[in-house]
Amino acid sequence: MRERTEEIERLTLSPWAAHAVESKGRERPEEPHPLRTAFQRDRDRIIHSKAFRRLKHKTQVFLSPEGDHYRVRLTHTLEVAQIARTAARALRLNEDLTEAVALGHDLGHTPFGHLGEEALTPFLDRPFLHNEQSLRVVDLLADDGRGLNLTYEVRDGIVNHPWSAPPAGTLEGRVVSFADRIAYVNHDVDDAIRAGILRPGDLPENVRATLGETHGERIDTLVADLVATSADGPEIGLSAPILASLQQFREFLFDRVYLREEATEEHRKAVGVVRALFAHYLEHPDEIPAEYRASPGDPATEVADYIAGMTDRFALRTYERLFLPRAWMV
Repeated sequence: MRERTEEIERLTLSPWAAHAVESKGRERPEEPHPLRTAFQRDRDRIIHSKAFRRLKHKTQVFLSPEGDHYRVRLTHTLEVAQIARTAARALRLNEDLTEAVALGHDLGHTPFGHLGEEALTPFLDRPFLHNEQSLRVVDLLADDGRGLNLTYEVRDGIVNHPWSAPPAGTLEGRVVSFADRIAYVNHDVDDAIRAGILRPGDLPENVRATLGETHGERIDTLVADLVATSADGPEIGLSAPILASLQQFREFLFDRVYLREEATEEHRKAVGVVRALFAHYLEHPDEIPAEYRASPGDPATEVADYIAGMTDRFALRTYERLFLPRAWMV
């Protein structure tokens, strides 16, 4: 069955696509599975990991939002996977590799979104970057400290998905990078409108004229342009006017949503929770679960691993238990 799937890939995929049978392999060699290709196995390992399940209780943008319809890190991940697979199928790229990268790209995100990264960085001798932590999760921390032993191509796509990183080595990984940005600018503005922070007409006129007036129109425009611009070639990209509008869209969100003055106090509290937890576990390393002790002799990294794996609500409950014992008793 696996060999038949690999043959279908050989016959149907683009010349620029990654083929599972040609993977650079895993750090620890494994026997091929009788049913699933190497990339399909990677996808399944990610879905069944505890780190993936924890995404349902990790912040996307809004901290502890009231209401059931705001995105969290898990729903963001699923939207990225859907957009990426749509583009990959249209471009005749490897959908299984694309999906595996998309599902694993944010496993290393801290509680409270990017605020957690900001909070952890001062304690380390390097910036804490969620993409590098995602790779660390699949390599060392997942599966109770054994790691998932994923293929090179999936690992490369995960660590290189941000636009600030080098381009992924596969077109599938590059598709995920674009899908990530397409997803978050659109769903973040959707959530901001739901929260009353923005109105639909607040988006820049050029963005609305170029990309569309509604959530669905904008995603459709961006994905269609990504496919048309990237078709039958060795590169993944958007046309110049669409890329410019996407960048303007993102800058608008930073100004009006992500860095808005009204959220300053909420953000300060979130950073304070993470830093208080870090200080506590640095003084009490014996309280860190064994699966996060992957860096002997480097207690700061072990503490960062543990805190980065926390969900928002677990971090808050832990903070209350450690520093507000009266609230914990109630």
